[in-house]
Amino acid sequence: MPQSTHTTVIPFSVATLGIATFASMDALMKGLSIEMGAYNALLWRTSIALPMTAGLFLWKRKRWSNASAIKLHVLRGVLTAVMAFLFFWGLVYVPLAEAIGLSFIAPLIALYLAAALLHEQVGKKAILASLIGLAGALVIIGGKMGNDYSDKVEIGIVAILISALLYAYNLILQRQQALIAEPIEIAFFQNSTVIAVYLVFAPFLAITPPVGQLPSLFVAAILGIISLLMLSWAYARAEAKILIPVEYTAFIWAALLGWLLFAEKPTVTTLLGTALIVAGCLVAARQQPTHIDHVEATVV
Repeated sequence: MPQSTHTTVIPFSVATLGIATFASMDALMKGLSIEMGAYNALLWRTSIALPMTAGLFLWKRKRWSNASAIKLHVLRGVLTAVMAFLFFWGLVYVPLAEAIGLSFIAPLIALYLAAALLHEQVGKKAILASLIGLAGALVIIGGKMGNDYSDKVEIGIVAILISALLYAYNLILQRQQALIAEPIEIAFFQNSTVIAVYLVFAPFLAITPPVGQLPSLFVAAILGIISLLMLSWAYARAEAKILIPVEYTAFIWAALLGWLLFAEKPTVTTLLGTALIVAGCLVAARQQPTHIDHVEATVV
């Protein structure tokens, strides 16, 4: 039976708080990435987060995950490792609000992936939403390209766009995970897989973080865990296409934090492009949810 508006209000609200928490972590990570590089910021943040999630997982777990669930956890963890590095590396060169605005193409792409992988229906409104969102992304990129910026800004934009493509698939995996695993289990396996990927490069890239950066790393780790737990909880209780529009609230926080912490003022083209993408989001959101049974989640 279809999900009612009443049953989706709480998951939608929790997901909104999760995105606000995630945006705050993004702002902290931008500063850390500028100071010590994206790789080391992610390596040490994840190193701090892993013991926390491991403790929660060992305390709360009732049984060990099956092979299918572990396969899904590892797949998303590897994807997250690459996606996060590209995003935070690009964030060093691109203002926070513009980076978040560009990343908004991910939820629109995810609508089609939801149809292919989760068997959620995507109709004419979703297609229209995608076209509007694409136009918005092009406006933001055009505004950047039309000004005198360094080549690294252009490379940063490319990195963020590739990260957004990966994030679209990540949103689908997030829904699949949430249907077969508890939030704490998801957080533990994600951090375990991400740190395993980053440790491969540690002999070549790792540096010891300055003591003064440890508080920010700890806060970023805690914010990341809280956000992941809230989003995993929400995605277990509402369809991907119902919660995906929540992603767009991140721009509000990104613009505010970018202005307060990095003196980044959103440009007119950024605001216009983001407005178009959000309009696409609202069009996509005006779809009736369909029920997906808990046991029918596909694992790829």
